[in-house]
Amino acid sequence: MAARIGLALGSGSARGLAHIGVIRRLQEEGIGIDLVCGTSIGAVVAGAYAADFLDPMDNWVREMTWSDILGFMDVTVPRSGLIEGGKIIQYFRENLSDSRIEDLPVPFGAVATDLKTGKEIWLQKGSLMDAMRGSMSLPGILTPFLREGQWLVDGGLVNPVPVSLCRAMGADLVIAVNLNSDIMGKPRFSRVPGQPPPEEAAPEDLPLPKKLAAFFNGRLKGAKISLLKRFGPSQTDRGPSLFEVIAMSINIMQDRITRQRLAGEPPDVLVSPRLNHVGLLEFNRAAETIEEGRRAMERMMPLLRDMLE
Repeated sequence: MAARIGLALGSGSARGLAHIGVIRRLQEEGIGIDLVCGTSIGAVVAGAYAADFLDPMDNWVREMTWSDILGFMDVTVPRSGLIEGGKIIQYFRENLSDSRIEDLPVPFGAVATDLKTGKEIWLQKGSLMDAMRGSMSLPGILTPFLREGQWLVDGGLVNPVPVSLCRAMGADLVIAVNLNSDIMGKPRFSRVPGQPPPEEAAPEDLPLPKKLAAFFNGRLKGAKISLLKRFGPSQTDRGPSLFEVIAMSINIMQDRITRQRLAGEPPDVLVSPRLNHVGLLEFNRAAETIEEGRRAMERMMPLLRDMLE
């Protein structure tokens, strides 16, 4: 009897587009995926695959520009998060429809975190959109999501690469994708103390944090809230900006938790794309990110072939 292959897609925000490349390489090899699980962006790609929506998603993200990214940011006055996330889910509802997880052609599961108790929540029934939205509620960026009386936040807080969920769903062989293997040790700060300020840049050439700052300042102008100094790149020797603090803190958290979980729950095949150069919200770099996912899966193909013989 053939082994049931499960795919565990990890968290990592924009780096998660590499999951598409991993799946593409498996498809090219003729290796079927019997069930798929995901955390955060991994849940989004897993849901698209399980609902047979991966091709449209692939085409969509490859065309995505910085302006498109801003268009999906339904900015809220900061309370429990900077972005509501409704526009992203609305896109999927309009283009994918909101299937029930139980009715998907490929078994699917997602991981979220109960904000009140800190417990790991497995989402395997009900609305696919709700599962995706709850799993990707990145603290500080996306607001928590209320589902069945529970406030859910990003599953990466407790299980960044859901190998355990794949096993529980019946996978005999688990292929896991860790997006956090090389994110530490290479700071992405805009400036370091003592460095002279950069020359003025054109809007499209600005670094991501400053683009975000300008966008949020414009959207929140009516509320008389200025985030430029706090959210954009540091312009003095006082250290990193708010966005850089959030991004690097998330990286530290995901790196440490991922190492601990994978040590106790190792997959059969671990795929580790090299994505340190891709920022937290740089979805406009889809083509290169997807290609790195394909390359990472290719590096592990000899091991996988041996296991399937």
